[in-house]
Amino acid sequence: MESRVFGVLVAARKERDSFSSGECEFLRQLSEHVALAAHQAQLHGALQQAYEDLRQTQQAVMQQERLRALGQMASGIAHDINNALSPVSLYTQSLLEREPGLSARTRDYLETIQRAVEDVAHTVARMREFYRQREPQLTLMPVHLNQLVQQVVDLTRARWSDMPQLRGTVIALRTELAEQLPAISGIESEIREALINLIFNAVDAVPGGGTLMLRTKLAGGADGHGQVRVEVGDDGLGMDEETRRRCLEPFFTTKGERGTGLGLAMVYGVLRRHNGEIEIDSAVGRGTTVSLNFPVPQAAPATPSQDRLESARLSRLRLLLVDDDPLLLKSLCNTLEAEGHVVTTANDGVAGIAAFRAASARGETFAAVITDLGMPDVDGRKVASAIKAASPATPVIMLTGWGKRLMSEDDMPAHVDCLLSKPPKLRELRETLAQCCEPGRAQGAIEVSE
Repeated sequence: MESRVFGVLVAARKERDSFSSGECEFLRQLSEHVALAAHQAQLHGALQQAYEDLRQTQQAVMQQERLRALGQMASGIAHDINNALSPVSLYTQSLLEREPGLSARTRDYLETIQRAVEDVAHTVARMREFYRQREPQLTLMPVHLNQLVQQVVDLTRARWSDMPQLRGTVIALRTELAEQLPAISGIESEIREALINLIFNAVDAVPGGGTLMLRTKLAGGADGHGQVRVEVGDDGLGMDEETRRRCLEPFFTTKGERGTGLGLAMVYGVLRRHNGEIEIDSAVGRGTTVSLNFPVPQAAPATPSQDRLESARLSRLRLLLVDDDPLLLKSLCNTLEAEGHVVTTANDGVAGIAAFRAASARGETFAAVITDLGMPDVDGRKVASAIKAASPATPVIMLTGWGKRLMSEDDMPAHVDCLLSKPPKLRELRETLAQCCEPGRAQGAIEVSE
């Protein structure tokens, strides 16, 4: 075909010279038709493959576009959630720090609220994983697993105690926590979420009631090297060998429509990110024990020292706050005033720039300007630009619900000295003010006579 031989048609008879000239011509034409048909079949196959490749590419582009749209929507939702969480976080932190007369019960409730706020903020920060890969570098902090287990027991009490009692069943939960368990390096909210998933699975495994066990132990030498183990066990239904072998697969579930098949897969992902191991011991009728093994760091995980926290307590400063969210503006103002600072507030970018210029005309200076990013008409970037144009030495701190996204993308807005994420942490806010304002005490610092 097309001057290229790609096949041979062989015709044979037993008798010598038994093909007539007409038959030879017929076979010659037949071979040409077969060649044409075979070539057309090849072209059709290549066309089908090209069409399939194009379809898959189109599907991938459409999927990416859907994920991009979902990511943009998630980013907007994350911004709104972080704004809404900020007053709760600020007031909770302030109460815990500044009200020594709180009852043990009230303090415990406030600490639970603060942990819940931090977990929500962490979950919101992960929403961009719909369209972005997780950053390879994780911020690891010291995690005390005994304390974490106690928190998880309290957070899940309704699931393993109250709800079964409504059905007339009793689930007992026991803990065995090893003493002097070393801290591990990890992300507390992720490990907490993994343990909560395991407890929920254990509750589902004892539909008629039973016992759950949470145990911590140090596997290895007493010198701190080795692994810290957390076990979540039940005496319920158990799994057969096939189920046990496949239970870590994504979307594999034995719960029917009630299950997504992502719980244990998520737990496995958490362990992999923490360089840990997961072990599952189960048998039908004997229950299940899931063991999470975390490596003990060679050096003790670094924690913010008390000296560092104390050094972050500043002299009295005059500050300008710019934000279009009235609840956040009020809570941040109250919190900073409780720290001893003199605070001026502005409810949008135009008012913020006007307040700064009016103060300058009176001969007053601000030690720092704290501004939101997303505001109507005049946003935080324009506020920062106007402040720097009027007073290049004045630090501009941007406090925004998009803070973690901007940090991960290394997208520091122009004219901004420091970037903080909502909901704000008092410790980070103090340290940022210390970093930005301490070297220039003369500008914006207020002398106070006691």
